[in-house]
Order: sequence, then C-alpha cells, then structure tokens
Amino acid sequence: MNSQPKPQILFARDEIATCVSRLSIELKRDYQGKNPLLVGVLKGSFVFMADLIRSFDFPVEVDFIKISSYGRGKETSGKVRVVGGLTASVKGREVVIVEDVVDTGLTTSFLIDYLKKRQPASVRLCALTDKPSRRQVPVTIDYLGFTVPDKFLVGYGIDWDEKFRNLPYIGYLEE
Repeated sequence: MNSQPKPQILFARDEIATCVSRLSIELKRDYQGKNPLLVGVLKGSFVFMADLIRSFDFPVEVDFIKISSYGRGKETSGKVRVVGGLTASVKGREVVIVEDVVDTGLTTSFLIDYLKKRQPASVRLCALTDKPSRRQVPVTIDYLGFTVPDKFLVGYGIDWDEKFRNLPYIGYLEE
C-alpha cells in the first residue's frame, strides 16, 4: 500500500504559466540577439526550462549540470558537489542559470562560482522559486518567479525522493 503524502497546492498550472511568460519576456528583452547559454540545474529545473525556452524567438543554447546537496531526505547536507558536468564551454558566453528552487543559497552560490571560474562574459540567475527565509549565503536572483514560504516544495519538476515531479502545479508537503 502506498502511503505517500498528498501535496497542498501553492501555485496552480495557470499561475505558473503566467509567471513563466513574464520571465520569458524579461529574458527576451535582455538576451535577444546574444545566443545565451541556459544552464539548467538538474533534475528539478527541466520542466521549468522547457516551458521557458519554448517562447524564445531567437537562438539559445541549452546545457545541464547536476549538482547535489541533498540526500534522500528533506534537509540539505551542506556539502555541494557536481555529479554531472557541462558539455558546452561557457568561456566568453552570456550564461543564464535556470534553477527550480533557491533555498539556503549554498548550491546556487557554489554553481555561480563554478561557472565564473570558466570565464563567461556574464552569469545571471533565473529562479522559479525563492525561499529567502532559509538563506545562509547571499545570492542575487536576476529573474525571479515566486517568493515562497519555508515549505518543502514539490511538483512541476521538483521532487521529494524522486516523487511528485510530474504534478502540473507547485505544491508543498506538510511536515
């Protein structure tokens, strides 16, 4: 028997679509004609990034990086590591990190530093959600979807122990 918890809805499908459209307009304004490299942070950002880039009407390249700071639980381990690297060179490129959740800032800060060491022209951050109440390391989010409460988010690509990614909404699990 499956006793999986039922997520509470935080943002419905239409709210997410409106948010993604707004972020797409902001990115198009800043990157039209620049062929940016969008770096999706796996696995959580893949749904968000797919929806985001479908509205672009200019060349854009996509790559992914897999970074881990979580085990199988709901709390970060605090130890950040790259578990799947980039295939594209970022040197001299306009790079936009596409992230699902900015939480403590540890992973995001690590990734920004990791990319900057590879000499891009610029690095900016596009985050679907931000939990500023959990921040341990300051992070600048250049393109922000939603500010969210200190809840464990799931859905729209975001998982808990590989569950709930397929939900069409962003929800949260009760403690």
